[in-house]
Amino acid sequence: MRQPRHERIVQLVRQNGYMSIEVLAKELDVTPQTIRRDINMLAESGVLKRYHGGAGNGSSVQNEEYAMRKVWNQSEKERIAKLVAEQIPDNASLIMNIGTTVETVARALLDHKSLRVITNNLNVASIFGNRQDFEVIIAGGVVRPRDGGIIGEATIDFVRQFKVDYAVIGISGIDEDGTLLDFDYREVRVAQAIVEHARQIFLVADHGKFGRNAMVRMGHVSQVTALFTDLRPSDRLVQELENAGTALYIAE
Repeated sequence: MRQPRHERIVQLVRQNGYMSIEVLAKELDVTPQTIRRDINMLAESGVLKRYHGGAGNGSSVQNEEYAMRKVWNQSEKERIAKLVAEQIPDNASLIMNIGTTVETVARALLDHKSLRVITNNLNVASIFGNRQDFEVIIAGGVVRPRDGGIIGEATIDFVRQFKVDYAVIGISGIDEDGTLLDFDYREVRVAQAIVEHARQIFLVADHGKFGRNAMVRMGHVSQVTALFTDLRPSDRLVQELENAGTALYIAE
């Protein structure tokens, strides 16, 4: 599990593009040797790229391993999920897509009654599987082995059959200008279809997604009803949200 110091290193590198070991050590008040070990660990997991004397932004073409994403920022995800669940009433219809934060929202919804849930996420379907008063509809398509996501043309066609009350969607990165970014164009196309077929779109993203680098454009914050996160975004992103009329919920 990543330590708070690791989170701060990632945040600093994403803000600056590159940080030297010496500057990171001074900023975090630890030895250069400690920072070097941290960078090695983060580079091995694909979060950052190791350079001689420092670290830069990680890959824009490949996401971190699912097992690692599942435990990162878990307490933050749980606070976000609780806040989202408070905005969704009983007897609602939802589409929930791929992502560890979305799965945490699913667990927070287990106290609800009579939900109808459409999902392209096998993990979400499993979380809801024992609820007798829930109707869970799984999208058809190609199963992505690494995280149980279902993607492809058949998935898009399936999603387009519905119009639901709420969509709960995750994202890999949110740029300063409000652009929503992800790694897999096939997953992005499904997410775009979900956005088009829900009355309210709830975007869930912990603070680690702000400024994160990914190469595929999913859309813009102006297309979502509300962003649920755990820390206040940058002033520029807050302004983008305000300009778009997108609500901001912060799970303090």
